[in-house]
Amino acid sequence: MDPSRAADSPADESTAPPPDGPPALRFPYDASALTAEPLRTERLVLRPLESTDAADVFEYQRIPEVLRYLPWPERNRAEGYEHTAKRAAGRVLADDGDFFVFAATLPGEPSVGGPTDGDGGTRDRVIGDFMVRVSSAKHAQLELGWVLHPDFQGRGFAREAAGAVLDFVFETLQPHRVQAFLDARNAASAALCERLGMRREATILEAEYNDGEWQDTAIYGILRHEWAAGRA
Repeated sequence: MDPSRAADSPADESTAPPPDGPPALRFPYDASALTAEPLRTERLVLRPLESTDAADVFEYQRIPEVLRYLPWPERNRAEGYEHTAKRAAGRVLADDGDFFVFAATLPGEPSVGGPTDGDGGTRDRVIGDFMVRVSSAKHAQLELGWVLHPDFQGRGFAREAAGAVLDFVFETLQPHRVQAFLDARNAASAALCERLGMRREATILEAEYNDGEWQDTAIYGILRHEWAAGRA
């Protein structure tokens, strides 16, 4: 498939496939279009992650309490910047494993990475990021993941951003199912999943070996007709 072909604008109800019909992902999708037209919530702007966001990302990427629940090793600044550049390069969804990452920026909060945005204005800080990844193109399954700087937790930002991303995914990409895989100890992310209308479907015991120990994985999921019912 031609990765330069972005999906059209979100389909209305008359063109959306039936919720129990065959897979109908609107692929390929190029997230670069979201640079000019980002998602906007009451307090946040969600746009594709850029390599120039590395300084802001490193501010939470280096915190032990954040790394505890993520499959990220501890990185020094140079390694962290390189990791952000690799994540920022993901833009096109077409096949299994493809991904892109939303940078959640907080207008009015200055970036730690520099005083300007390239146009002479103040660059807004990236306070977290939200990933969309293809679990199965064949079966129309997508995965969400997220991380938020602890200084901005407890203020509803994660719910605000994750809800906007979930709506975008269902409205624009039209998956049959959206899921999230969590470290089973991560109570905050589990609660966020439930607030988004996702159900806990399974706990896989000792699924991964990280930080010198076996860790359980919790699986949350929501189907398109369940999301639509919740919106109604």
